[in-house]
Amino acid sequence: MLKIEKLNAWYASSHILQDVDLTVGQGEVVALLGRNGAGKTTTLKSIMGLLDRTSGSITFKGQNLIGRPAHARFAQGLAYVPEERRIVSGLSVLENIRLGIVASPLKAREAEVIDQIAQTFPRLKERLNQNAVTMSGGEQQMLAIARAIAAGPDMILLDEPSEGIMPILVDEMFELFNTLKQDGKTILLVEQNVELALGIADRVYILDQGEIVYTSTARALLDDPAMQERYCAV
Repeated sequence: MLKIEKLNAWYASSHILQDVDLTVGQGEVVALLGRNGAGKTTTLKSIMGLLDRTSGSITFKGQNLIGRPAHARFAQGLAYVPEERRIVSGLSVLENIRLGIVASPLKAREAEVIDQIAQTFPRLKERLNQNAVTMSGGEQQMLAIARAIAAGPDMILLDEPSEGIMPILVDEMFELFNTLKQDGKTILLVEQNVELALGIADRVYILDQGEIVYTSTARALLDDPAMQERYCAV
């Protein structure tokens, strides 16, 4: 579904990503791991078209995305859940979910989509009319994920979903990801908690200083604590 070849990305004059190659097959969960500052978030932003300067090839469903704006990539079936969540202040949980639907092909089925979201996220179902920013950090993270899923994407990019979240909500979140995986959803996951990421992923890439230094099955990395310590320890 996604094929990245020789991806380079810059912030101003800083060359962050250097010839990154990465693939994600349909229905796969792929983890992108590495220490802070390795280039993981930059990779997701590059895929989504949120950086001014990139080069290389990002092919999604057979089409090269380089040069296409973020809204066009969204329309093509990519959804991005950033680390900072970007919940809209002053809007209810329900209104935030609707933002994920308004520009999607599912707009005509809004009531059906919202009902499905409510069933998938029981915590949110109880809070649909609540001001979204008054919820806990973990609940806001779930809302950001629900908003992305509401658009009916072919692939979801998740950036550090467990960051700063209570353990009980992290467990719920990863149970949800496992359900999405069983439903055939395609996910590229950036996650600092290596054990959680490898518990759900099919394959894994490790970034170090903007370069892919390791790729394997998730099982192989689980069985290689030395590699985890070398490249993934916080």
